[in-house]
Amino acid sequence: MALLLKNGHVVDPQTHTGMRFDVKIDGDTIVEVGENLSSDGCEVIDLAGKYLVPGLVDMHVHLREPGYEHKGTIESETRAAVKGGFTGVCSMPNTDPVTDNGTVVEYVKSVAAREGHCHVYPAGACSKGLKGEIIAEMGDMVAHGAVAFTDDGRGIQGAGMMRRCMDYGKMFDKTFLSHCQDEDLVGDGQVNEGVVSTRLGLLGWPAEGEELQIARDIALARLTGAKLHIQHISTARGLELVRAAKAEGLPVTCEVTPHHLFLTEDALDGTYDTRLKMNPPLRTAADTEALIRGVIDGTVDAIATDHAPHAEWEKAREFELAPFGTTGIECALGLVFTNLVKTEKIDLGRMVELMAVKPREILGLDPVKVEVGSIADLTVIDPEAIWTVGAEGYESKSVNCAFEGTELTGCASYVFVAGVCKLADGVVC
Repeated sequence: MALLLKNGHVVDPQTHTGMRFDVKIDGDTIVEVGENLSSDGCEVIDLAGKYLVPGLVDMHVHLREPGYEHKGTIESETRAAVKGGFTGVCSMPNTDPVTDNGTVVEYVKSVAAREGHCHVYPAGACSKGLKGEIIAEMGDMVAHGAVAFTDDGRGIQGAGMMRRCMDYGKMFDKTFLSHCQDEDLVGDGQVNEGVVSTRLGLLGWPAEGEELQIARDIALARLTGAKLHIQHISTARGLELVRAAKAEGLPVTCEVTPHHLFLTEDALDGTYDTRLKMNPPLRTAADTEALIRGVIDGTVDAIATDHAPHAEWEKAREFELAPFGTTGIECALGLVFTNLVKTEKIDLGRMVELMAVKPREILGLDPVKVEVGSIADLTVIDPEAIWTVGAEGYESKSVNCAFEGTELTGCASYVFVAGVCKLADGVVC
């Protein structure tokens, strides 16, 4: 039976729509868009008062499977993604075994097809075992469906090795997603180096530990011609480096996370809350202000969560022993809507560009538009919903969310993945 979505306020910067339209879905495809469409033979869902946008894509997610199912699984974390309004996620390769060959890519895809709630686009490792020593089987991974390359979690330390990866991998026309971290400089750093690290007696993580590798990888993109995407950028100077690279015409993009936009190192106090321990660490208020300006002026290309589930016992350890990372895929939409759209720093079209359009473009995925012929990957946003992060628990297997207890406005009410309703009235189907 066809599905008719009535009275939704369509927002799609790709088609310049901004009106109330009906959208008819048949199978996995949008077959009609217009006013007062016939409902004959259709299941009807009334979206009055809600926004209908191209399905959101989170281009930086840790699904943990295979190997770390005690933290999360493909089923549990794609369930969390749908709850957060996402129709697709790009999975990071720091699994066990590492996603560094076609067999593991195929495993991720097959489990996602069988148990997943949304599309999963696997990223393959740049180097075997994420060791930064031998180039991974890039061609094999691409043949099996890898959409990008990254050694996310630590990043390639040797400039020569990163160049070889770029020189070899660019033949597949994939983007290199770079986790910028100079391990020799960062050392055992726990939080941003500065006043807070001194006050708490924790080892500092200098901003330069990120910025040096951003500068290095931009230089390598210039040298090799490979497409470079800077992951979870967190510092003002790092963003300036990206801005300069864009002005030069280099194929460089970047993403920022909600926690680096809306939290600062000042959130860390004597409770040593390990949910606030992430990689890269929370930075200064000046950094967050610069990142928000970058979102507004277009320097930042995408908002991604770096969703990183961990078991409760892991995060319950002493701060220096607890793993880095926070979950965030269930609250990212609400955070951006509350802090940026509702405050009129950006409009909803810009949010859609950041969370739906650009992630697909950077990953080389087919575009999704609210128009006839497009795959029906759609997100419906309720702009009036007021809710509290974590108040009703989480769909994720893990609960290490840095924003727990935050009251937000706006959330996903419906999600359609290839025409199938995966979230209805805010409940995962």
